[in-house]
Amino acid sequence: MSSNHSPDRSARPDRRVRSERSDKSARILAKVLAGSGAAHLVVPKPFDKIVPSWLPGRARTWTEVSGAVELLLAAGLAAPRTRRASAYAAAGFFAAVFPANVKMAYDWRHRSTPLKAVAYGRLPLQVPLVLWARQVARRAER
Repeated sequence: MSSNHSPDRSARPDRRVRSERSDKSARILAKVLAGSGAAHLVVPKPFDKIVPSWLPGRARTWTEVSGAVELLLAAGLAAPRTRRASAYAAAGFFAAVFPANVKMAYDWRHRSTPLKAVAYGRLPLQVPLVLWARQVARRAER
């Protein structure tokens, strides 16, 4: 008598389906970063205003570097071979730019209620971005 000990595949998504979801999530995150990176380079003035003054150098330099980094991270996320490292780097990047969001919220504290809502609303959004990038990294092929 032979015994069939194969696992029940109906209880978990097959590897191909999980891989497709992981790829889709990584591609969406790459598009978010590419869009933001392009905005930093094409329309830099609003980003210049939120660069913390304690950073050395010119605000425009930080804006341009930030935009370039976002574009590089997007490219890295798009390529499966570099996705894992790029996703972890993106998580670190999202944490690193948090002071700019704090500065924006502080600077906009006397603006109209809708603008304050935008500035304050950005603060908690960094957490899901960090977690999303970390999830992409963990799901990426090794």
